[in-house]
Amino acid sequence: MRVTNGMLITNMMRNYRRNLSRMETYQNQLASGKNIRRPSDDPSGASKALKLRSDLSMNEQYIKNTDNAISWLSITENALRDIGDSLQRARELTVQAANEVLSPDNRAAIADEIEQIQQHIFNVGNSTYAGRYIFAGFRTDAPAFSQGAGHIVFDGNAGEIAFEVGVGNRIAVNVTGGTSGVNIAGLYATLERLKNDLRNPVMPPIDLYLTEIDGHARLALSHRSAIGAKSNRFEMIRARLLDSEVNFTDLLSKTQDADIAEVVMNLKEAEAIYNASLATGARIIMPTLVDFLR
Repeated sequence: MRVTNGMLITNMMRNYRRNLSRMETYQNQLASGKNIRRPSDDPSGASKALKLRSDLSMNEQYIKNTDNAISWLSITENALRDIGDSLQRARELTVQAANEVLSPDNRAAIADEIEQIQQHIFNVGNSTYAGRYIFAGFRTDAPAFSQGAGHIVFDGNAGEIAFEVGVGNRIAVNVTGGTSGVNIAGLYATLERLKNDLRNPVMPPIDLYLTEIDGHARLALSHRSAIGAKSNRFEMIRARLLDSEVNFTDLLSKTQDADIAEVVMNLKEAEAIYNASLATGARIIMPTLVDFLR
């Protein structure tokens, strides 16, 4: 086959473009820090990186859900502690009021404090987290309790508020304020009867209320213990999710990030090859007709 000058130049230009493209690839890797910028760069690696990014994004959402759940439980635990403290004070007042030597004025003063405890418990029952009423069940956009004459009404429901912290892993975090939960309305009613009896000139036996108050206190403590156990569980889940985030990030980096030292070496090699091809090409196209006529 006869090799013409045109063929030499065509091959030379093809080699130029190939060497220049190779050098451009390394320059882009160095500039972006990524081995994979397009799926065509590494179809298998691109698919793996896409899956890892999806897993990482999902894991980050689970961490956010866990943080929200822990905060919800913390607010609920504080509210239950307030109820427990209020019941303890109500019990102390009941024991004090059971003393038959107290004057009507003293009993009236105790009744006034019981009324303040009632109002505090009503306010605690309408506690919120991020604008959501924590004791209202699934109906979190409206107050859990409304107040009437001498009583409060539970306006929520028995629905569960659950946070997803893993694939198919949803954990309920709320405690309802109704009879299936901490029964705040029932507690309020007990204190209402106690208050009215304290203001009654013919005071009935007051110490009988101790049993009811203790029952409400045990119920609140039981829910508080359950909240504490769930908080510990969420803390463990969060620690595991943070470990998973580190692992996913490391795998993603190994899949798509460039080894800068290696890229620099490859770029220098590509530059040397490109410069050599330029020098060789210059020697190929240098002769002219005048050169042959000398």
